[in-house]
Amino acid sequence: MNADHPPRAGSARSAAEDLLASAEWDLPPSRHLRHKEALMQQIDRAHTPSTRTPSPRTPPAPRRRLPRPALVLPAVSMVLAGALFITFSDGGHGSAPAAGAGTVPAEVNSASVTLDRIAAAALETDATPVKDGQFVYVERLIRGNTGSFNGPVRLGALHKQEVWTAQVPGPVTRTGWMRETGKDAVMPGQVVPLEFTDPVRAGIDHPTYEWLASLPTDPDALLELLYSRTGVEDGESKYQAVFGRIGDLLGSTIMPPATASALYKAVERIPGVTQIPDAVDAAGRHGIGITREDAGSATRDVWIFDKRTLAHLGSRSYITRDEARGITTDTLYGIDAVMVRAVVDRHGEEPARTES
Repeated sequence: MNADHPPRAGSARSAAEDLLASAEWDLPPSRHLRHKEALMQQIDRAHTPSTRTPSPRTPPAPRRRLPRPALVLPAVSMVLAGALFITFSDGGHGSAPAAGAGTVPAEVNSASVTLDRIAAAALETDATPVKDGQFVYVERLIRGNTGSFNGPVRLGALHKQEVWTAQVPGPVTRTGWMRETGKDAVMPGQVVPLEFTDPVRAGIDHPTYEWLASLPTDPDALLELLYSRTGVEDGESKYQAVFGRIGDLLGSTIMPPATASALYKAVERIPGVTQIPDAVDAAGRHGIGITREDAGSATRDVWIFDKRTLAHLGSRSYITRDEARGITTDTLYGIDAVMVRAVVDRHGEEPARTES
């Protein structure tokens, strides 16, 4: 466990835009900036007559990578009717870093000792293998930016998000389902599908338990594989793209212990990763923070781990600069807390609750 609209200045918001303003898709809070920009561009095109010359748009500030899925709006009328599907498009994987970058650490990062402890704790964690026909259920508490495009950041209300990730190896277009409840939720109470425009197989864009279990557990080999399969957005480094991809996996899956441990050790080998002594998730839980800031992306994520058990708790996401909005220092624009991870047999099913 990262929601974030860079708004369009001087434009009146439609009903569709108001719906998007509360969107917290099945992505970490830091991954929504460009998704919503793409959606708004489609809304603009839908409302612009073909004879009208479109007005120039202000170039967006540098943003951190968004994951391979990109949200696509099928039709504005579907949004207004509340029948919005969450659809993903599969992108290219970009170029790998310079030869040897995945196998030879450029430096020992300042969080190495803590990451080593987290890796050891992960290796001792029990994990129930997930079968092809089952779903990984993850329940989060989330808050995201509900401000207008190109306007000030305004965090919305804390609300619940549930995601059911399918485990079928594919190729499939529908990889899961999502439901949100509470103020500022997307389509409150409705279970909506998570879809790609093109079929995807189990892999970096559809990380099933079986695929995760097949990954190398040697940290250098694992990091090399992630460098080769992770795409890069404009302005960011391959190091940051892989750091972000690992963060996606931490907050959205159930992982084999050996794989989780190897991922943390792989993060040790990414230059620029640092530790924060205290960070707070969306549920108010304090933990140790692991972060990395990329000069070209203008955003920063913090992964939060329990100080005692070292279990992953959630994440915080910041815009570090945005000249259009007058942001020159860290501004929180997304926060989440992972509350439940479980294996269920059907989408829409909730795991049995135990009294604590």
